[in-house]
Amino acid sequence: MSIKTPPKSEEKIVRLKLSEQVLMRLREMIRGGELKSGDFMPSERVLMERFSVGRPAVREALQAMHTQGLITISHGERSRVNELSANLVLDQSDNIANILLDAVPANLEHLKEARRMFELGIVRAAAEKATNEDVAKLRDLLARQESYLQGELDERNFVEADMAFHTGIADILGNPVITAASSAMLRWLQEYHTALLHWSGNESTTLSEHSRIIEYIAANDVEGAVDEMRSHLDRSREMFAPRKTT
Repeated sequence: MSIKTPPKSEEKIVRLKLSEQVLMRLREMIRGGELKSGDFMPSERVLMERFSVGRPAVREALQAMHTQGLITISHGERSRVNELSANLVLDQSDNIANILLDAVPANLEHLKEARRMFELGIVRAAAEKATNEDVAKLRDLLARQESYLQGELDERNFVEADMAFHTGIADILGNPVITAASSAMLRWLQEYHTALLHWSGNESTTLSEHSRIIEYIAANDVEGAVDEMRSHLDRSREMFAPRKTT
């Protein structure tokens, strides 16, 4: 009598480590609302008794939650649950994104194209709904960026102010997921911003373009804002280049 080989779909069941089981339970406590943003985590002893496990399993699970950004572990204090947000999710992907872009340089071009499409959609929506208060915030951001041209150019702060300006446009939409995604793409691109090494006198052009974008948004001129943002992104596209390997 022959023995039938089980289908490949019937894969071997692997027993989870105790720490992984504790981690799953802690995540469920957050997902179900038992632990909320800002709450202190139960003590290690309480968790040990609740889950009938030893201290090593609890500590390993808490460290994994800290690494994932779900909680903050402070020396001498009880761990606290972090605020759950789109930023939390995307912040955790920064290192992976940099590895992806370094390992496959072509992905930098894909990211630039994705950012272009994303920002054109954002500026269109922003121009449709911007209020006087929104425009005032953008002008403040532009003034801050201009301040880094006083005296010797502060390249790093100038680039960071540039990022803040674009994030400020995304903020107008009032959608935290869009703002977080916009901020994440800008962070990933910043690592490849050649302006940190050589700005080539483009700062004045950038400021002029930002100023025109603001005026189009202030006038609720959707097509003007989109066209100006498109020109701005196309011109600045070459400022992002793969890192040279040694």
